[in-house]
Amino acid sequence: MDLKNQSLTLFFIIVINALPLCGQTVKKLSEIPIRDPYIMPDKKSGYYYMYKSASVNTSGKVMGGVEAYKSRDLKNWEGPVQVFTVPDDNWITGAVWAPEVHTYNGKYYLFATLNSNIQWKKEQQGWPKYLFRGTQIFVSDHPDGPFLPYAKVPHTPMDQMALDGTLWVEEGRPYMIYCHEWVQVIDGTMVLVELSADLSAPAGDPLTLFHASAAGWSTGSSHDNIPVKSYVTDGCFLYRTKTGKLLMIWSSFMNGEYAIGIAESVTGKIHGPWVQQEKPLFTQNGGHGMIFRTFEGRLCMTFHRPNSPRGQERARIFELQDTGDTLQLLQELTL
Repeated sequence: MDLKNQSLTLFFIIVINALPLCGQTVKKLSEIPIRDPYIMPDKKSGYYYMYKSASVNTSGKVMGGVEAYKSRDLKNWEGPVQVFTVPDDNWITGAVWAPEVHTYNGKYYLFATLNSNIQWKKEQQGWPKYLFRGTQIFVSDHPDGPFLPYAKVPHTPMDQMALDGTLWVEEGRPYMIYCHEWVQVIDGTMVLVELSADLSAPAGDPLTLFHASAAGWSTGSSHDNIPVKSYVTDGCFLYRTKTGKLLMIWSSFMNGEYAIGIAESVTGKIHGPWVQQEKPLFTQNGGHGMIFRTFEGRLCMTFHRPNSPRGQERARIFELQDTGDTLQLLQELTL
């Protein structure tokens, strides 16, 4: 091959490699407002997918939805692409919170907390409204959707204000862990429910694992017209350490600041009992974390920070150290 042909070949290789970036927006994490970020490394495609709540206006009606960004290096994010819109005949169709996508048995499962403005119980003065809210699971053959429902109803009980469902598989049996909203129970709880083998429905009764007040660092919130403190449970995610300990990271408030703590199963099993590690993992007005490994094997946690003011939230990624007994936060990745 002569020099001219070599130059042309090199030119076409450069152009072809640049094509995925043409015609679409590429952003840094600092440019993407997001709460409750969830990053899924997809080995099949070689992309990291980050899922984000994104409602859409359909024929004049606002429907809840989810969009996805994708990246090969965690620095440059292409998108977003709408991967899910709540079906208009679903039990509720409001905004989606905390979308997570898990791989399981060769498919991709979206765990989405759906919201509504439908009040199911008379509100108390000075207290948030009791609204229908629950986690529902949707399925797809691809990480970029479309995600389709199994049914029109949630996987969490309809009489519970439930949110932030996540997946855990133990001894071949799938479970969902979710948060029972403090608005309904005052002292928020973490709840476990077994799922059917294909994740299409719950397969057992809910079991409370622990209350938010069980953690010493979770100091609660006071209310003007209510004589008791409320305690938040948010953002549960499970991780097994290199020595086999089963940990759960979760979020609540510490002295008014959003924070992340760690619970530990005494038995190493999902049913617990669960105890709270004394030292929180992160206390600087950020939370709702999840854990993933990079394609190179680095253990990382992403979460949103700051928690307020609204609109300023961004996904932050920190490297984690697995000590065997707990998790320690290392340096933030420079992205």
